[in-house]
This record gives sequence, structure tokens and C-alpha cells, in this order.
Amino acid sequence: MDKFEVYMKIQQLLEQGFTKTAAAKKLGISRPTLYRYLKKSPKEMAEWIDASKTRAKKLDPYKEEILSWLKAHPDMKSAQVEDWLKERHPDLKVSESTVRSYVRHLRKEYNIPKETKFRSYEAVPDPAMGEQAQVDFGETWQETPDKRKVKLYFIAFVLSNSRYKYTEFLNRPFTTRDVILAHENAFRWFEGIPHEVVYDQDSLIVVSENGGDLILTKEFEMYRQERRLKLRVCRKADPESKGRIENVIGYIKHNFASHRTFTNIDRWNEDALKWLERTGNYKVHNTTKKRPVDMFQEEKKHLRPITKELTNQYSIPVSSITRRVRPDNTILYKSNRYSVPLGTYNKQKTVYISIKDDFILIYASRNGQLIAKHKICHEKGRLIQDRQHTRDRTKGIDAFIETVAGYFDDYETAKTFLEEIRSRFPRYIRDQLQMILRQIKQADQQEVINKALAACVQKKLFCATDFVDMVQYLERQRQLRVTKRVEDRNITDKSLEIQNESIFYTTPQQRDIEEYLTLLEGER
Repeated sequence: MDKFEVYMKIQQLLEQGFTKTAAAKKLGISRPTLYRYLKKSPKEMAEWIDASKTRAKKLDPYKEEILSWLKAHPDMKSAQVEDWLKERHPDLKVSESTVRSYVRHLRKEYNIPKETKFRSYEAVPDPAMGEQAQVDFGETWQETPDKRKVKLYFIAFVLSNSRYKYTEFLNRPFTTRDVILAHENAFRWFEGIPHEVVYDQDSLIVVSENGGDLILTKEFEMYRQERRLKLRVCRKADPESKGRIENVIGYIKHNFASHRTFTNIDRWNEDALKWLERTGNYKVHNTTKKRPVDMFQEEKKHLRPITKELTNQYSIPVSSITRRVRPDNTILYKSNRYSVPLGTYNKQKTVYISIKDDFILIYASRNGQLIAKHKICHEKGRLIQDRQHTRDRTKGIDAFIETVAGYFDDYETAKTFLEEIRSRFPRYIRDQLQMILRQIKQADQQEVINKALAACVQKKLFCATDFVDMVQYLERQRQLRVTKRVEDRNITDKSLEIQNESIFYTTPQQRDIEEYLTLLEGER
């Protein structure tokens, strides 16, 4: 029924003796809507309906974009439309009901039906806070920019009380060690370890279930003992015992992954974490009627703390973890950027990482050279940068030493001095040379830097700061000598002024002009 039909039905039901509450219930509308309709006359109702058809809607500026999504993906949910809008237009403020109503309007106007699938679940009481997490795996096919199909594999975790989620993807099947690493990442994301973890009968974790006794894979059993995990395994596709995680798997597939274009696995995982923060953990949960991120603030207090990192025996080898190097010479790890040496992006697009003792180790190749080491940051959105990665180190230090040595009159002594500094400060030699060169250019006289060099060599002061201090000391001494000479000269001049002060008050004798005239006339 359209709005005017509803309006007429309300009038008819009330005339038949229905109460307003009963009429609203029979028509499937809310009582506020019924009261709003009753305030209008038939003429006002018709005018209001006509105006609503022509009134601009908040999402009209995005109509073509939304319509293109619905036509390309008819099964797309309004929740995913909302997420895509917020991903592409971060400043857009719009409610779920507005998006849902607008999508419904477009489907009706352009005849874009949506298939709906139903599955029955039995209600299960929520475990206590921090008591349980559920884990499961999923697969999804994605389209690349060149229209190829790629299969992605993902693992998902959810805290059963708050519904706070974590997920990560691979473009290859998971190994047991990948699963162990994912657990470590999830526990860091949760900032603790739940008291029980519920799994499916996955072959990466469970070999068999012998009359209720679990037989785990060797590697996962070692990990379980290391972390003292309490495990429970359910029957496959058992919605009653692990319905929460199965809902999460479907949520990730249909809200995040569905219809999204795949470019590379690192970008995909980065987008997945952003989706969790923006939608997966932020949207109000349909059952709890609360945001998972808000409930998590309380639940994380009940988790077991992560007291130590994994021992080397169970740590993940370098070869199992890769990261894409970004154009700004950083890699992404748990929503933070960690720097690699300048120029790495131009040489290679992939590096290998390992986590050890709360440090992230970055390698150029499998079991290859260590190129960066950072302490893991447990915040999010931070740039962790090594100062050694901010300058171009491709230029040779040898050439730099020769350049600096050329500023001294005694080139060989200067080069020996600089080489000794290099042997003592190999990691900071460029900083040392830059400091010396800067002081040379600031010095007033060449004689000062030559004397400073000789003094440093004589006193065995092989450090840039010592050289700078020596130059400044010699310049102060020279300035003191100059000042003393000026003061001595001023004192001498003043003494002469005092001794001959009477001269300034002496008036020379003056002869009368007539005497000169008389003398001149007499000579004639």
C-alpha cells in the first residue's frame, strides 16, 4: 500500500471501532506514524505525499554511484552500501535507516530485486566477559583490476561477549604456522588472551577427536602448551555452539569482501583492519544493541595478559611472513607503519618479517640480511621510523672523508684523523663528518681549524664534538688576545691624553700685523 492507502485504511479501521494501537498493529506501522497521519486532512495528506516525491533526498548526490553498485551486484546489502559510502566519502554523515530506505527506494524504482537466504539458529546465552573467543576459517573469490579471479583465504576471531572481531587474509592456503601467527596477532589486537578458544574440526589444528579427547597437530599442540590455551572443538557447521563466529565469517564475506576489487594481499589486509575499525567493530550489534568497540573496553579487562613473547622454538620463521614495501619506504604491521632504509622501495617490493621479543625484524630476503629492527608499537596509526632511514646512504663514506679532509692544509693528517673517527663511530660516521664540515665552514680563519686538528690528534680526541669544542676554544682564545691588545692600546692612548691635557688649554702668542708690515717695508 502507498501512503494515501494507509491513510484511508486508518480512517476505516477507526470508524469500525478499532483502537489506534490496534489499527497501527494491523497495518504494520508505528503509533507515531499513525498519529502523524491523523493530524492531516485528506487534502493535506495528498499535498504532503506529492511533495515527498519531489523532495531532494540526502543521498541523491550519490544516486548514480549507489545505483551502479546495485546493478552490478544485485545481492548487495544496504549495510555494505553504507560501508562503501563511508569508505569512499569519509566526511559523509548518514544513518543506517536513511541508507536502508534509499536502497529500498532505488530497488523498487529500478526493479532490482535481491535474493534473501535464511538459516535457523538456536539462542545460546553469552559467556562471561573474557571467557571465550571463537575461531573459524573462510574463503572468498575476488576479482582483480584485469578481471581475473583470485581465491583468498582468511581466519577470523570474535570475543563471544562483546563481539569484538579480528581477521586476516592470505592469498594461499593457511599452514599451521600461519594459524599460530594469526593467533598471536589476534591476541595483540585483543590486548589479552581469552580463557577458552572454540574451533571447528580443522585439519590445521585437530588431527582427530578420539572419543572426546582432542589429538592436535604437533606444532599447534606445542603452541597450546606454550600459551596454556584451553581449547574446545565443535562439529562442523554447528550454529548452536559457534554461531557467533559463523555470523562473523558471513559478515566479512558479504559486507567487506563482496564485490571488492583485489590488488595485493597487503593492501587487502590493510583495508580489512580499517573496515573493522569503521564498521565491523563500530556498528551497533543487532543482538546486543551495543557497539562491539564499546563493550570491548570492559571485556579486555577480563582477558589473560600476554606475559611473554613466544620462545624461539615456537616463533614464526622469516620465510612465512611477507610484507609489501610502500612507496614511502615503510611496511604496514598491525595498523602502524615501520620504516625501512631509504631506496628499498626502488630495489624490491617485498620484504620478510619476524617477530621476536617485542621487536619486529625486517629482512631483505628469506633468511637474508637484516635491514631494519623496530620495537613493536601497540598503538595504532603511528609511524615508527629509524633516523638512519631518513637519509640517502648510497653515497660512499670514503668520498665524504676525502672531501672533508681537503678543507685542511695537512690533508694526510686530516684523513688519518677522520678514519679514526670512522673506526670508533661506524654507525654515526656521516653525522660526525657533517658536524665537522659544518664547523669548518663556520670558522673565522683557516689557521684555527688547522690548530684544532693538530690539538685533537695530539690529545687523541677522535670525536666530532671534541673537534668542534677545540675550534670554539681556539676562537675564544684568539678573541681574548685581540680584545686585550685593543684594551692595552686604549689605556696607552688615554695616558697620553692625561699627560698632555694642558696642551689643549694653551693659547699661542699672537703678533700684531703692523710688526710684519714694518719688517717687510724695512727690507725694501
